[in-house]
Amino acid sequence: MAKPVYRRVLLKISGEALAGEKHTGLDFEMIGRVCDVVKQCLDLGVQVGVVVGGGNFWRGVKDGGGRMERSRADQMGMLATVLNCLAVADVCEQKGIPVRVQTAIEMRSMAEPYIRSKAIRHLEKGRVVIFGCGTGNPYFSTDTAAVLRAAEIGAEVILLAKNVDGVYSADPVKDPNAVKYDTISYDDVLSRHLMVMDSTATSLSMDNHIPVLLFALKDPQNIVRAVCGEKVGTIVSE
Repeated sequence: MAKPVYRRVLLKISGEALAGEKHTGLDFEMIGRVCDVVKQCLDLGVQVGVVVGGGNFWRGVKDGGGRMERSRADQMGMLATVLNCLAVADVCEQKGIPVRVQTAIEMRSMAEPYIRSKAIRHLEKGRVVIFGCGTGNPYFSTDTAAVLRAAEIGAEVILLAKNVDGVYSADPVKDPNAVKYDTISYDDVLSRHLMVMDSTATSLSMDNHIPVLLFALKDPQNIVRAVCGEKVGTIVSE
């Protein structure tokens, strides 16, 4: 059995990825496959924190742009992440995975409020901690929330599971000549405006020296491969 190269990771899953081929709502078959892989990581002794996006239900700046006040639209996006957090947590529990949901905005009847020391304690006890509501503030993406939580819990890497299999020189859907990178620096991502994460998230990961590994969630086994140091996706680092 392969051995993990990381002790503690922060897994960021986009909401769109959880929707699977439906592109909206929840694909419980996909969620189940993701949870199976998270369990494999736990069995390898890896501590797993998870940040989930909400784009399968609502994207604040995109869906509310021009029709709603930005802060309120972003708050709706935060609530969308909670829907995903609860769904992932429920599937985890069905599979016997110990899990806790913590939210940046208090909603005590359904989740714990985010407390850094408590989150770390859960991780040390072998529980998966799912972080909801992003940072709890408008104008910040869930990618930024992922980097923030990774820094706070001392994660060694951010596993960025999206619908694309790596970082490209251009949009591979629009440009058939786009080149995929195996590795790339934070500076290059920022200066060339490559769509890995938004610039705030990229700068925060650079300032805190946290590498970001971007790969496709279409095959959830990529999560285990990444944890075990196999070549998958694109690594963004110094």
